Amino acid sequence: MRVLLTNDDGIHADGLQALRRALLQVPDIELAVIAPDSNRSATARSITIRRPIWVQEVDFGDGTVGYATDGTPVDCVRFAALGLIEGFQAELIVSGINHGANLGDDITYSGTVAAALEGVVLGLPAVAVSQLTGTHDWHGGEPMDFERSAAFTARLVEEIDAAARRQAEGLGTGGRMPLPSGTLLNINTPPGDTEIAGVEVARLGKRIYRDELALEREEAGRKLFRIYGPAPDMHDEDGTDMNAVAEGRIAVTPLHFDLTDEPGIATLGSYDLARLLAPAAREVEE
Repeated sequence: MRVLLTNDDGIHADGLQALRRALLQVPDIELAVIAPDSNRSATARSITIRRPIWVQEVDFGDGTVGYATDGTPVDCVRFAALGLIEGFQAELIVSGINHGANLGDDITYSGTVAAALEGVVLGLPAVAVSQLTGTHDWHGGEPMDFERSAAFTARLVEEIDAAARRQAEGLGTGGRMPLPSGTLLNINTPPGDTEIAGVEVARLGKRIYRDELALEREEAGRKLFRIYGPAPDMHDEDGTDMNAVAEGRIAVTPLHFDLTDEPGIATLGSYDLARLLAPAAREVEE
């Protein structure tokens, strides 16, 4: 299986490097690394369209290399899909390990999850992995131990590969977990120094953000504001990813890209929105 590893913390981030080393130990995996050259956290699904993107080969010092770009996490996945690495076409996207959680509403901001979602857009299975910091620094600025998260993810990738091989041979999955094309698993693990209590397949929880508008200083007729506050809180509900990691379990949440509100289709369809065309046309004429 050809696996693309990327992230949003940058190619030299400890989380990516721990996962890179773990994936290199998985048999029959061809690993490629394309990641941002520096931190691109909270860039969500942004892409670089108004300028060319630099790419530089990075020697990891163990006989393998990766590619650093000054683009976004989504750009990195597109690079792989468009043939940056000759002869390599990814069959699985793995994004992470992110320095800090991506739980509940966080996923809409996350560059880590966005890179995996780009795999879904391309029709590829994908895995996004994030680890709680275990400190008040929820951005993950302090040193973290990613070894257990990396080992779990490597075993998961090995499981996905084994299931895919059995299915290709017409043998079923043999109890292995398949990951269909276009499916994303969002994984959040407890802090590295926490004893893992298990694994829970959970739905997304609900964040409680505590942001505030704070004036930092004024100068030359302009004001400098800070609008993002301390670590967000959560609604503690059973069955959610937030509850799972709070109780020391790894949370695994399947996601898809179709944001369509299906009940909303039927509701809106019952209204005659075409009646707005005539008055709109009259306003244009006037």
